[in-house]
Amino acid sequence: MAAFLARLGRFAFRRRGPVVVVWLAVLAGAVFAGLTAASVPDDDFSVPGIESQTAFDLMRERFPGITADAGDATVVFVAPRGDQVTSAPYRSAIESAVRRLGEGGQVAMVDDPFEAGAVSGDGSAAYASVMYTVKASGVTEASRAEIDAAADVARKAGLTVEAGGSAMEAGGGGGVAEIIAIGLAAVILLVTFGSLVAAGLPLLTALLGVAVSMLSILAVSNALGLSATTGTMAMMLGLAVGIDYALFVVSRYREERARGRSAVEAVSLAVGTAGSAVAFAGLTVVIALAGMAVIGIPMLTKMGLAAVAAVVVAVLVALTLVPAVLGFAPDKVLTRSARRTAGGAGKAAGRGGARWARLVLRRPVAVLLLGVALLGALAIPATALRLGMPGDESRPTSTTQRRAYDALAKAFGPGFNGPLMIVVDAKGAADPKSAADSIAGHMARVDGVVSVSPAILNDAADTAIFEVVPSTSPTDEATKDLVRDLRDARAELTGGTGATFQVTGTTAVNIDLAGKLQDSLVPYLATVVGLAVLLLLVVFRSILIPVKAALGFLLSALAALGAMVLVFQKGFAAGLLGVEQTGPIMSAVPIFMIGIVFGLAMDYQVFLVSRMREDYVRGEEPREAIETGFRHSTRVVAAAALIMMAVFAGFIAEHDPFIKMIGFSLAAAVFLDAFVVRMAIVPAVMALLDHRAWWLPRWLDRILPRVDVEGASLERDPLGAPEPEREPVPASAP
Repeated sequence: MAAFLARLGRFAFRRRGPVVVVWLAVLAGAVFAGLTAASVPDDDFSVPGIESQTAFDLMRERFPGITADAGDATVVFVAPRGDQVTSAPYRSAIESAVRRLGEGGQVAMVDDPFEAGAVSGDGSAAYASVMYTVKASGVTEASRAEIDAAADVARKAGLTVEAGGSAMEAGGGGGVAEIIAIGLAAVILLVTFGSLVAAGLPLLTALLGVAVSMLSILAVSNALGLSATTGTMAMMLGLAVGIDYALFVVSRYREERARGRSAVEAVSLAVGTAGSAVAFAGLTVVIALAGMAVIGIPMLTKMGLAAVAAVVVAVLVALTLVPAVLGFAPDKVLTRSARRTAGGAGKAAGRGGARWARLVLRRPVAVLLLGVALLGALAIPATALRLGMPGDESRPTSTTQRRAYDALAKAFGPGFNGPLMIVVDAKGAADPKSAADSIAGHMARVDGVVSVSPAILNDAADTAIFEVVPSTSPTDEATKDLVRDLRDARAELTGGTGATFQVTGTTAVNIDLAGKLQDSLVPYLATVVGLAVLLLLVVFRSILIPVKAALGFLLSALAALGAMVLVFQKGFAAGLLGVEQTGPIMSAVPIFMIGIVFGLAMDYQVFLVSRMREDYVRGEEPREAIETGFRHSTRVVAAAALIMMAVFAGFIAEHDPFIKMIGFSLAAAVFLDAFVVRMAIVPAVMALLDHRAWWLPRWLDRILPRVDVEGASLERDPLGAPEPEREPVPASAP
């Protein structure tokens, strides 16, 4: 493989003009296809196999007039302390505001709180429910401005008015976090390389790759049902690995030039060695992302596959476009001192890594125990992980959605913000209306239920729906218990009616989704880790190194989960990160974090350890190979990790709780995996294993394919002449 990639790199370098033209043509084609493609469909977040989804589908089938995913808003009116909203001046102001709301261009209907019974028991507050003719994503800024204008009518009378609901979800400004991340990445690259051209090359090629992948995804979005959300992970991963992979190739090129190689020889060696590591690192990312299909949620599967496409493009860019661009500036990517001398710059740049490696090699047991103890301590809080879907209660108190949530909870009870929808299938009942009323009556007497709304029959009189308001908030564990209790007591609650029911609604969907994702964590981990271990077995031709890599990843992932629980669930240092309200971890965050970090962790593993193996198969002793590998790899791996942390940490400043959690968890996981696991635990374990780290049974050595990631075939001729590699450690070594 190394010989093939070396020839590919040499071809791209020598035919740089045509290669760049081909990539620009691909970009132009993607631009045309993306801009002329049909509009992107809205999110269709279905979760097969859970009761709330089945109930939702039944309700949509039996109540065709109900648009369950239409945008909605809840406008809350609160009277001054000691007053009541039913007082004449306040009531008049509220009715005027409701009429103003009804005049909105996208409004389907507005409930008058005095006619709908939407006034609190003490008369301190009332709310008006607004339904729109379009989905929440289609509600315009003009419609949201109409809510503000109507609220101003009531505010002039002395009322406090706030608004929440799906229609208040304004589209994010977007781009700010990415721009900041790119700026930070540029600074880190400049410090790492000491050359503007060398720092700009990874950014330029990564941005081109992201543009190609994102525009291509946009072009097929309508045909494949890919929503705008689907591309979020693709853009994040495409930018992240695009910079990393180009960084690895450029760094190896500079190293070979520092040894006195010609430009074409350096490119061949860089693409043959670092490029091989990039190809296999990309393959591990693909495994992690494609493994999301195991979860069984179509939207997550689509997001994973879209990100796979972005990663594949990033690999192709690193192996072809990067060497081609190097051909236009073969010397300008070097520092000034490196242009004047050969060899000295490369050795000086690696002194820090070599000193660190020698420190670890002197005290491997102490470093190993300290690293494991640190990660283990951080992982302990993960045992208290609670998954859920925090809503408006997790927003900053500066937002109107959070203030509306608090006002409703205070006036109507905490469960008012998360009612359960009960769908009664009464096809087998002699009297569907009586059956629904009987079930509703029984539910009203269940512990934890505050109120039950009247049942509404569909036109066919075979299905009814009604709402159950819990006594606890949507994210409270007691609400989860109530949903379970209602389902467990189905036989008792429906006894003798001939009907059955299912529990759905936003709160139930969130509870079921959290349960499904939590149950999927172990199968997902087993799938991606198992496949990656097999891949690394081929790459490193070792039994113990792939196992060590997987265990190290599990340690860092659990530690990152524990850190996330500490901040977002238990509130440790929450104020510093702008976390207004603690609560459960959003259901999809652990899956996303594990998938992304697994791929990035294997990037660092492959790049760092493949360099050690490269020196080992060339005759160095294991400890010497560790030191040499660190001398050449520490700087670039550290830079790659810092870039990733900068990219992800930028999202912590976002108000959206999902984005904030993703940003924090990824930044923490990359830090722990790169600097604790790969930089400390990995060399300590390899030092203790010595030759046994590279042990492979002879029978397995014979059947495994040889891929030559370390570039042994390039030892004699950097342009691709083959050379036998060192024999593996005998099977009796352990």
